[in-house]
Amino acid sequence: MAFSFLNQELAIDLGTANTVIYQNGQIVLDEPSIVAIDNNTGKCIALGTQAKLMHERTSPGVKTVRPLRDGVIADFNAAEMMIRGFIKQAGGRHSSLFTPNLKVVVGIPSGSTEVEIRAVRDSTEHAGGRDVYLIFEPMASALGIGLNVEAPQGNMVVDIGGGTTEIAVISLGGLVQQDSIRTAGDVFTSDIQYYLRQQHNIRVGEITAEKIKMAVGAVIGDLPEEETPEPFIVRGPNLMTAHPVEATITHQEIAHCLDKSIAKIEASILHVLENTPPELYADIVENGIYLSGGGALLRGLAKRFQDKVNIKFHVAEDPLHAVARGTCDALKHTDRYSFLMR
Repeated sequence: MAFSFLNQELAIDLGTANTVIYQNGQIVLDEPSIVAIDNNTGKCIALGTQAKLMHERTSPGVKTVRPLRDGVIADFNAAEMMIRGFIKQAGGRHSSLFTPNLKVVVGIPSGSTEVEIRAVRDSTEHAGGRDVYLIFEPMASALGIGLNVEAPQGNMVVDIGGGTTEIAVISLGGLVQQDSIRTAGDVFTSDIQYYLRQQHNIRVGEITAEKIKMAVGAVIGDLPEEETPEPFIVRGPNLMTAHPVEATITHQEIAHCLDKSIAKIEASILHVLENTPPELYADIVENGIYLSGGGALLRGLAKRFQDKVNIKFHVAEDPLHAVARGTCDALKHTDRYSFLMR
């Protein structure tokens, strides 16, 4: 087709923490979901990694905004700027005479309200999307893991993202049971900040708390020796004196401080299983439950859930990109998948 360059297809995983864009089966963009805006002009001056470097370090003239909170758009204007900028970076818009016809599939939380769904669709259309499809994240996650979502068989997925944890039982291309709770990566980060204030009298920012989560993040204290991370040394101001102090943080401490939040996810998993039809429940016991999203990288998570629920848990291959891969798969077969929303 002579004008094939005018038809462009992008699969977008619009996450609270990171945005991933696939084009032609390849990741063309993987950046933090954050924009830096000039307060005087209201213009976007940086986005993604560059904006994250400015986060919590800006002067009064510049503000950094995370447009998504709890998996949904909290700042419409900033979200539109961010999506537009990312599409441009991913090569979705050419500066030619023609505007390409942009076909986009975007992942959204399964607990989204009509208003939240419309916000995502409108932002994507304003940013240049002509043909916009939406897919629920647990469905995208199941596709990304490689499960056959259209089979008459029960599959269960737990996707722990930045803003929400999505728990769903999928069969025959539909969500049979689902729950979307706002206990996820961002809550873990603030748990760590709170713990350091209470136990070590140190004040740390979001970025440092995230580094701690990645370096020594765990949910059980007795990890196997090969999985045990080196303790993390954190430096910051003492809350009382403002003098610099340093503390050594171990994975046992993080497991202790994340305990309540992880327990909420466990309760939600059990709630979904309680309401699952018995035939599908039997399939889940046989196949196990799949973990995806950045939260699946916490050390010992599959073991802790398994001990609690008595069903085998599998961590997906490259869990961070499972939703994005599934969104990409849905983009290739938009005509076939009935669960996509226009």
